[in-house]
Amino acid sequence: MAAAASFSVVYVFVVVISILGSSTYAQLSKNFYSKSCPKVFSTIESVVESAVSKEPRMGASLVRLFFHDCFVNGCDGSILLDDTSSFKGEKTAGPNNNSVRGFDVVDAIKAKVEKACPGVVSCADIVAIAARDSVVKLGGPDWDVKLGRRDSKTASLAAANSGVIPPPTASLSQLINRFQAKGLSAKDMVALSGAHTIGKARCVIFRNRIYNETNIDSSFAKLRQRTCPRTSGSGDNNLAPLDVKTPNSFDQEYYKNLLNKEGLLHSDQVLYNGGSTDSLVKTYSSNEKKFYSDFVTAMIKMGDITPLTGSNGEIRKNCRRPN
Repeated sequence: MAAAASFSVVYVFVVVISILGSSTYAQLSKNFYSKSCPKVFSTIESVVESAVSKEPRMGASLVRLFFHDCFVNGCDGSILLDDTSSFKGEKTAGPNNNSVRGFDVVDAIKAKVEKACPGVVSCADIVAIAARDSVVKLGGPDWDVKLGRRDSKTASLAAANSGVIPPPTASLSQLINRFQAKGLSAKDMVALSGAHTIGKARCVIFRNRIYNETNIDSSFAKLRQRTCPRTSGSGDNNLAPLDVKTPNSFDQEYYKNLLNKEGLLHSDQVLYNGGSTDSLVKTYSSNEKKFYSDFVTAMIKMGDITPLTGSNGEIRKNCRRPN
């Protein structure tokens, strides 16, 4: 009996430890600020709405900010940190430098939120909510954002440069592998790629695609070549919409473009190029409801990537620097 009793105690202990160990994500909840900052959603929404009304591209930039934050050491607001004497942050990393935007909008949101409820809402959660609000503002689906993330006290240039963020030159297998490394499936990856229904890319990013690749519609290539010269260094920062049809609407046109070989980036068109994700692209191109549903699921999953919770991290007063 004694042996059985001790086994029971050990078993219960192991079960409790395993539950505690897996509860990091469970600590995120939709109602996290319901008592401590009930106006958090309306406060953030007003700033996002104003910013996206002025410049629709900002909506895409805020979604991308969330993606690039979560893929480097989890959704911890580390991408927002400026360099300090003790660390070099993520802003100048290859995938982010002269590319990631929206920091001023986050600053404006943080200032308003701090007035409403000082020291309560994390910058990491602000990024998550702003991404959702941007999608909604541009006509996309709505969802409840899980909250309770805390902010990192440091950031890592090396981590942001380590290849965890897939480049626009990525092959299909590279995309699948890099998303799977973050707990996201191939379906999640294809659905999240649909965020390219909004936003713009620089000529330097898609030049090779429009001049050297063959799985591209010739009239589409010519259209893009008009504002993106072949010569490197010429017009590098000229912008083109990722979705040639409805660049400021969050819809399923991105997938229709892929069927027509009108994906702007190499990493767009590989999703429909005779590979394992072709059927998903076809499904989303004709079923907006299914795309929206899978996109929301994937955004929530991405928001669950190793957040700092409980007593880990901090609530920054200024999103650009640790307290």
